[in-house]
Amino acid sequence: MKALEKIINQFYPTSLKEMDNVKLLNRVDTKFVCSVFKLTEILKDLIESYKVLEINDQRIMSYRTKYYDTSEFKMFHEHQNGKLNRYKVREREYVNSDLSFLEIKFKSNKSRTLKSRIVKPESNACFSNKEIDFLDYKSPFSSQELEVKLYNSFQRITLSNTTERVTIDFKLKFENDSGSVGLLPLLAIIEVKQDKYSINSEVVKVLKKYRVRPCSFSKYCIGTAMIYPKLKSNNFKSKFLLINKLTA
Repeated sequence: MKALEKIINQFYPTSLKEMDNVKLLNRVDTKFVCSVFKLTEILKDLIESYKVLEINDQRIMSYRTKYYDTSEFKMFHEHQNGKLNRYKVREREYVNSDLSFLEIKFKSNKSRTLKSRIVKPESNACFSNKEIDFLDYKSPFSSQELEVKLYNSFQRITLSNTTERVTIDFKLKFENDSGSVGLLPLLAIIEVKQDKYSINSEVVKVLKKYRVRPCSFSKYCIGTAMIYPKLKSNNFKSKFLLINKLTA
């Protein structure tokens, strides 16, 4: 971790306000998965091309996420079955900036990700009237059919330039209300967020240099498969084989 912090401290900083110019709520997401031990090499090659988000003198941020699904895990199964035009509903706490949002992510059949969110002042067991209206308007799921299925925490480094954002997530932990826990401490998930996918992106070039290939990866689905082993998750077997290979 010290080596990672040393590299991150060499980037020029940026603020949340500056990054508002690159919100990319309607975007193309491309994910890459690698071992955390590759991050220092990758980041060294990105120092001149990106700034790093800094909040309260911190550049490695903590995040907590609460994922909702139906009692039958409809959103999980739709993702596993490759359904297009699918949704995820989550409550995300941005710990370092002391903000929480109720968020809906929609993956379209054109491989675009649209994210809608509203501020969530408190983490309550019940949805407020405003949140109920938001769910009704932005998703096909009603508040009555949603229940908490998974808690996820991780650390994140966020890079940006004038056209894209790059998030790097690691130290993943998954839990549920029954006390089951799943850990992926040595895995890093790199997500490149662009208006349109471009191979001319500096981070894409660097990842190719280090033989890190694009790989679809859902923290919700992988965590759910780990925490609920009785759920059908055959289509994620290749992901777990890759995880084992990268973190062995």
